[in-house]
Amino acid sequence: MKRTPLPRVLLGPGPSSISPKVQEALGQAPIGYLDPELFEITDRIRARLRTVFGTQNAFTIPLTGTGMAGMECCFANLIEPGDKVLIGMHGFFGERMAEIARRLGAEVITVQAAWGEAIEPKAIAKALASAGKVKLVACVHAETSTGICQPLEEIAKLVREHDALFLVDTVTSLGGMPVDVDRLGIDVSYSGTQKCIGAPSGISPITVSERAWEVRQRRRAPVEWYFDWVLLRDYYDSPHAYHHTVPVNLLYALDAALEEIEEEGLEARWQRHIAVSMLLKEQLKELGIEPFGCAAHRLPTLNAYCVPNAVDNEANVRARLLQDYGIEIGGGLGKLRGKIWRIGTMGSSATPRNVLLLSAALRTVLN
Repeated sequence: MKRTPLPRVLLGPGPSSISPKVQEALGQAPIGYLDPELFEITDRIRARLRTVFGTQNAFTIPLTGTGMAGMECCFANLIEPGDKVLIGMHGFFGERMAEIARRLGAEVITVQAAWGEAIEPKAIAKALASAGKVKLVACVHAETSTGICQPLEEIAKLVREHDALFLVDTVTSLGGMPVDVDRLGIDVSYSGTQKCIGAPSGISPITVSERAWEVRQRRRAPVEWYFDWVLLRDYYDSPHAYHHTVPVNLLYALDAALEEIEEEGLEARWQRHIAVSMLLKEQLKELGIEPFGCAAHRLPTLNAYCVPNAVDNEANVRARLLQDYGIEIGGGLGKLRGKIWRIGTMGSSATPRNVLLLSAALRTVLN
C-alpha cells in the first residue's frame, strides 16, 4: 500500500520553508508583465531589497532565475575575454565562480583555502600584489557547501587598494545575517530567494554599485541578451520597455516575504538565526554529532556537521528522516560527499520547533 507523503520540514541547504502568508501571496491571480500594478510591486520589492542588502544602489532588482542565474548574470556583465579575475575559493560554489569566469574568457587566478576554513586576507593580498592589473575579485560570503562564513572587510579594503571590483555571493546570507554592501564597499552581489529570505526559488536579487555600472557601460564586447543589465534596467525603470515575461506569482511571494522581514526587523531576524543555530548545536552535541569546520567562522544559517563514525551509510539516515518523518537535511558536496550533513536554519525554517523535531527524529533513526 502506497504511503501518503508527509508534509516536508525543509532543513536542508535550500529551499527553506515558506510561511502561510507567502504561500497565500503565491496563489494570487497573475497580472501582465507591463501592468502598472506590477511595477508598484517591483518598486516596493526593490526598495526592500536595498534595505536587506544594506545599500542605496539604484540598480537593485529581482532577477528572474535562481541564484546561479544571478552568479552568471553578474560575471557576464563585467568580464570581457582576457580580463584578469581573482576568485577566492573555500568550497564548491567558489569553484563554480571560477568555472563561469573561465567560460567567459577571463584569465582566472585562484586563492584557495581548505574546505572548512575561511580565506586568509594575506593570501588575497599576496595574489593581488603579483598578478598585475586585476579587474575583479570575487568570493562567497556564506559557503553553502561547508557552512563557513568568509569575513569580507579586510578583503574589501584590499580590493579597493588595487582599484578592482568586488563581487560577493550572498545566496546563503542575505536575510539571515548582515551583508552591509555599502559599508563594506561591495560592488556587486547576488543572492537567492529560497533560503534566508523565505520565498520560493526562482528569483535572484542582485545589486550593482555605480562604480560597477560604469565598468559595464565601458565594456566593448556585447553581453548575452537575457542577462544584459542595460536591457533589464530599461524594463524595471520607467518607461518599462518589455524584456521578458517575469514570474509574477514569484514576485507576489517575494514581496510578502520581504514584508515579513520588515515586520520582524533585520536585527531580530539575524538574532533568531543565531539562536536557532545554537539550539541545533546543543541538541546534536547530546547525540554525539560534532560540527564541521573552523569554529570561528561557522554560519548560523547553514550548519555543517560531521557524520558520526558509527554511521555506515549517511544517505540512508537522510532517506529515513525524509521517508519516516518528512524531514529533509542535505549531504555533502564534492570532496565532502558522504562526510558531512548540511542542516539549514534559514528563513521560516529557522524555528526551535523544527530543531527539536529533527533531534528527536535523529535520536530514533540513529538508535
